[in-house]
Amino acid sequence: MARAKTTKKVRKANQYDDPGYNYQDYWQGRDYEHAAEELAIKRLLRGKKFKHAVDVGGGYGRLSKFLTKFADKVTLAEPSQQQLDIARIYLKDTKAVAQKLVQAADLKMKDGAADLVLVVRILHHLPDPLPEFKEISRVLKPGGTFLLEFANDAHFLNRIRYGIRGKRVPRTPVDIRSENNRSNELAFVNHHPKVIIEKLQAAGFELEATLSGSNLRSPTLKRIFGKKPLLAVEKVMQPLLAPIYFGPSVWLRLRKK
Repeated sequence: MARAKTTKKVRKANQYDDPGYNYQDYWQGRDYEHAAEELAIKRLLRGKKFKHAVDVGGGYGRLSKFLTKFADKVTLAEPSQQQLDIARIYLKDTKAVAQKLVQAADLKMKDGAADLVLVVRILHHLPDPLPEFKEISRVLKPGGTFLLEFANDAHFLNRIRYGIRGKRVPRTPVDIRSENNRSNELAFVNHHPKVIIEKLQAAGFELEATLSGSNLRSPTLKRIFGKKPLLAVEKVMQPLLAPIYFGPSVWLRLRKK
């Protein structure tokens, strides 16, 4: 008797299909943040060249275009059709980037199909990212590289805030939605770096490098100093402050075992 085929149950993350919201508009006035992320990627991938990179949850391809500097082929793997529609325009002159409508926990690629995976600004929507980590491990070839950025709940200012109240930074994901948005199905959490690293290790990854990201993310600083001076300082701070998880973002370079 033939065994019934089981269907993989995967959470959907198509919230950015909202016709009233354009994620590309969100990046207006965030030149420093964008450049700081490119700086981190460049530092973590310096001297490396890949055959196939996958930008998981890459939106309209904001960083997919930059990845072509390091990979012969890039796949923008995005769960929102609206984002991919914008990407067709944004990436119209970037032939090395293919587009794929998929969920991060079900990338619909062969085992070992990629040698580089990038995930940026995605984990704040995933209170438990272990299923996504396991799927990324599956599509990476042995020895492949995983670059991950996530919102850091243990950043320097937060540690001071918790300390004033006589508390430690929680290890569980912290919901940072306002009271008015708590009913919104879209999760929005910050993570403790040590917990994320533990989950990555459970998914078969080995940590190679850490950076502290967007260390000067402040509207006041951006208004007073502008992008170039802030990036000059950011360049120094990223590796220097990584051991103490100083910034609001943490960058990890990992290797699939």
